[in-house]
Amino acid sequence: MQKLNVELSIEIPAEYVLISKVEYEEMKSNELRGVYWTMKDLEARTKRSSLWLRENVLYPSKFRKELDSDNGGFVFYPRASGQPWAFQASKMAEFLDKNFHRIFKE
Repeated sequence: MQKLNVELSIEIPAEYVLISKVEYEEMKSNELRGVYWTMKDLEARTKRSSLWLRENVLYPSKFRKELDSDNGGFVFYPRASGQPWAFQASKMAEFLDKNFHRIFKE
């Protein structure tokens, strides 16, 4: 096999930072840590209405046991009218990804 060595210099604009793929993946995985979503945030993220989310994800007993913060989960279910929902973003995103097949199963 032949090999060609070339000296090359590429200027990187000041507004960019060059990092390794490993560092990039780590940054992406930490993106949602410490972030809490409202119901509006969850609707925007999933492109589903709050009604659909409540009927298909939040209230079915097969999911609620795992999701409810009263059971050690990562979703705060409102206890009174007007009280907001709260979702631990990183864990909710992971739950939605891992349970896609269960959520959409008839």
